[in-house]
Amino acid sequence: MLISTKGRYALRMLIDLAEHQNCGFVALKDIAKRQNISKKYLEQIIPVFNKSNMLKTTRGSQGGYMLAKSPSQYTVGDILRLTEGALVPVDCLNHEPNGCELSAECATLPIWQGLNDVINEYLDGITLQDILDRQNEQNIYNYII
Repeated sequence: MLISTKGRYALRMLIDLAEHQNCGFVALKDIAKRQNISKKYLEQIIPVFNKSNMLKTTRGSQGGYMLAKSPSQYTVGDILRLTEGALVPVDCLNHEPNGCELSAECATLPIWQGLNDVINEYLDGITLQDILDRQNEQNIYNYII
């Protein structure tokens, strides 16, 4: 499984929104600048999250984006599934029920199912709040006198 640039940038964008959740609506240009990501690229990612109601948006001079819910309610798995589609390690797990003609006798299918379970449990076990907490914890110990 390879996470695309779109998925990585989407995650960084939502982490940035979580970091600035107390600042009100955040302009896309500000996120782009802080994250060193093209604003045009972020403009291509935003519609995915607007359609899923993960973001609040407003227009105008004070316009921008903010998370619709608490950072603790967004998992990395949910974010990546929106941008990447299914996170399955092999295509035959992409369909329910498994349509592969060899699935009944496939010796490797349990391996792929196990890997799929581990990937999804891991990514669904990490929230944006977990990432913020980990980042804040690291910053506590990285001060310079």
